[in-house]
Amino acid sequence: MEAIPRNYDECRFDAFCKSVLRNEAHNYRRGLKRQRDRLVSISALSQADMDKLSTVDHYPSDSYTFSSHGYDLHIDNELVADAFAILSAQTQSILILRFVLDLGDAEIGSLVGMSRSAVQRRRRKALDELRNKLTALMPKGG
Repeated sequence: MEAIPRNYDECRFDAFCKSVLRNEAHNYRRGLKRQRDRLVSISALSQADMDKLSTVDHYPSDSYTFSSHGYDLHIDNELVADAFAILSAQTQSILILRFVLDLGDAEIGSLVGMSRSAVQRRRRKALDELRNKLTALMPKGG
């Protein structure tokens, strides 16, 4: 049987198609390698990287709310909320104004009707009480 003669243009087109397919295969393999190099298994991530990927839902019902002068203090920790709830309403108000609004003792005193030094004493005493109560309630080593 005789071979079918091919002209020069057909051979050039065949060579071009083979070259295109070869280059596409090379690009595909290069893309797969780049993807393999960049992908990291979740099990191989460090805890810090996992924390960046995760989120925690916060619901209003999960926190305890204390209010003073129209401003709210939200406490998520139950032990801290219990210790804070034991304080008197005026002491709670002083702490809320100090740590939520970042007011000074003189400004707080004018709002609650006390002198600056009385506010300072109450604030310091309340923080010491909270620290002692929480230290007593904390599990050992925590």
